Amino acid sequence: MPDVTKTDYIKLFAHRFAILLYLIFSLFPLYWLLKIAVTPDKLLYSEGVKMWPSKLTWVNFELVFTQSEFPTFFINSAIVSSATALLTTLIAAAAGYAFCRFKFRGKLIISALLLITQMFPLVMVLAPIYKIMAPLGLTNSLLGLVIIYTAFNVPFAVFLMQSFFEGIPRDLEESAMVEGCSRFTALRKVIIPLTLPGMAATLGFVFTAAWSEMLFALMLISDSSVSTFPVGLLNFVSKFAVQWGQMMAAGVLALIPACIFFVFIQRYLVQGLTAGAVKG
Repeated sequence: MPDVTKTDYIKLFAHRFAILLYLIFSLFPLYWLLKIAVTPDKLLYSEGVKMWPSKLTWVNFELVFTQSEFPTFFINSAIVSSATALLTTLIAAAAGYAFCRFKFRGKLIISALLLITQMFPLVMVLAPIYKIMAPLGLTNSLLGLVIIYTAFNVPFAVFLMQSFFEGIPRDLEESAMVEGCSRFTALRKVIIPLTLPGMAATLGFVFTAAWSEMLFALMLISDSSVSTFPVGLLNFVSKFAVQWGQMMAAGVLALIPACIFFVFIQRYLVQGLTAGAVKG
C-alpha cells in the first residue's frame, strides 16, 4: 500500500473543498427560490436580507393553484416538452444511424447545413418563422411549438446520436446479419439496446431545452389557454408590482416534473454521458 503524504492530503482537501464551493454556487439560487416562495409578502422587504424568514407560509403555493392559470401552463409545457423530446430523439436516432453507417451523395453538405443552423442567433429567425407559421394556422397552437422546438433541436441531437452510434463496433451489427438478421432486425435487437444511454441523454437534453424555452413561445402564443410555463410566469409581473412570492412558488413547482423525469432516466443518462470515455 503506497504511503500517503501530506501533499496528498492537501490535494484531497482542495479537491473536496472545490466540489463543496461548486455545489454551494449551483444550489444557492434554488435555495433562494424556495426561501422567497415560503416567505410572507409583508416580510419580503421588512426583514431585509435573511438566510431564512422568521415566519413561513404556504399561501403563495395555494394562490398559484387557485388564483392563477399555472395548472394550465404546467400541463401545456409538459405536453410540448414531452412530445418534442420524443419526436426529436426518434428523428435524431434515425439520422444519426444513417450518417454513421451509410455513405450517400450529399452527406457532407447535409452535415454542414445542420451545423450552420446552430451558428445563428434565434432572434434573427423570429420574423421569418412567424411569417411561415401564421398562414398555416400554427400560431396559438401547441403543435406549432412542438414543430419549432423539434426543428431547432434536431441538428444538435443528430450529432449527439451519431457520436453514440460511432462508439458501437460495426462488427456487432455485421455478426448479427451473418447469423441471419436483416439490417432492421440487427438495429432493433442489437444496436438500439446499446444506444439506450445515448437516447436517454438526448431525451433529457431536449426535454430541458423545450421546458425552459421562452422566445418562440412568447412570439407564437398570445392566448393564455395554450401558453407554456415560461410565458405564464410573466402573468405575475404587473404594471405596478411583481408578485415575487407567487412567481417563486410557481418556479419551485416547475422544477418537480424535470426532477422526476431525470430520476427515471438517471441510470441511462449517466451511462450516456460517460459513453466513449474509454475506447474499445
